[in-house]
Order: sequence, then structure tokens, then C-alpha cells
Amino acid sequence: MFVGHYAAAFAAKSVEPRAPLWTYVAAAQLIDIGWSGLILAGVERMHMDASLPGSALVLEHMPYTHSLPGSLIWSLGAAILARLVLRLPWRAALFIGLTVFSHWLGDLLVHRPDLELWFGGQKVGFAFWNYPVPEEALEMGLLAVAGAAWAWRRGAAGQSVGPALLFLGFLVILQIVGLVLPGGGAPSSFAMTALAAYLVATFLAWLTERGDATS
Repeated sequence: MFVGHYAAAFAAKSVEPRAPLWTYVAAAQLIDIGWSGLILAGVERMHMDASLPGSALVLEHMPYTHSLPGSLIWSLGAAILARLVLRLPWRAALFIGLTVFSHWLGDLLVHRPDLELWFGGQKVGFAFWNYPVPEEALEMGLLAVAGAAWAWRRGAAGQSVGPALLFLGFLVILQIVGLVLPGGGAPSSFAMTALAAYLVATFLAWLTERGDATS
């Protein structure tokens, strides 16, 4: 799952709008942001296999980001930072933590068995990646439904829907680019590209709401 993760960000923003959109967007991919950094550092490991259906990722070792306890730690840490550093209300901080954890649940659905239930323990994954067409339909469907709810919430609050549509369009383009890119390459190159995509998406989410704050 790639941009499908952002559906959780839009859903959370629709239900609890007091947190900035960029915090939810960063939260939706926080686990993969950490994963990219640990891949670059050589702490976690992966390689690419272009012969696989759907995603070419072979995720060999990623206990610190994608294990169940690791994901819970990232989620709790994000909620605490949102409260103490960003001074968000506790309810908004809780939704940020839940958005972080939603990443693991989405990965559980699509990953092949590579998610540890405990550190060094059994690996799970329902392998929806092996069915590329319905998996892509699921991602885009989740994004469309949650994105529509967020855009409606903006309109109901008297905010422009245009920036929301532009941001959603960017995510759709990002998904298409990810589909057409070749499946091979060095892990470090993939991690750098993925990290750049996550950070650009976070910046554009901030930019999307910048006009709201000044209007």
C-alpha cells in the first residue's frame, strides 16, 4: 500500500480537524519515513524482485518499524509529541497516534508475510499485493472516499475545495508514477525516493492549509 495510507489522514482530519493536515499526512507514513531512514542506515533490510506480482518489495528485516510492537511504539511516541511539542488537544494527539497505527493495519492487508507480531516472532501479512488490480482499486477507493469526506468538510467550513482537489490529484499522480517505475534498483535508491515522496507530500499538505490560516 502506498497512497492508500493517506486515506487514514483524510478520515482523521474529517473527524478531528483541530490537528493540521500535515501532521496527519506525516503520521500516515511515519512508519515508512522511519523505515526509509533505517534502510539507508543499514539497520533494516530489503531488496527488490521485479518478478513478483504487484509490489516488487521483498522486506527481509524491519522489526523496529513494521513489527506490531514497533508500530505501537511509533504510534504512542507520535501522540505524545503531538501533545507536548505541537500543543495539540489530547483528542487530536490521539487521532494522530491512531493514524500512525493505521499504517500497520493497511500493511497487514497488502504485505506478504513480513510483519512481525513481536520482536523476532511470527511474520504475518494477507498478501493482497499478489492481486495487483483489486489491490490498486482498494487503494484508490479508500483515497477517494476519505478524500471526498475531507473535501466536503472543508466546503462545509467555508474553505475552498480547490486546494483539496489539487492535493488529491498529486497523490493520484504519485501512485501512477510508482506503478510505472521499474521494479529493480538498489535498496538505498528506493529508500531515498520513497523518503523524498513522503516529505514532499507532507510539505504540500502544509501548503494546502496555508491559505486557510491567512484568509
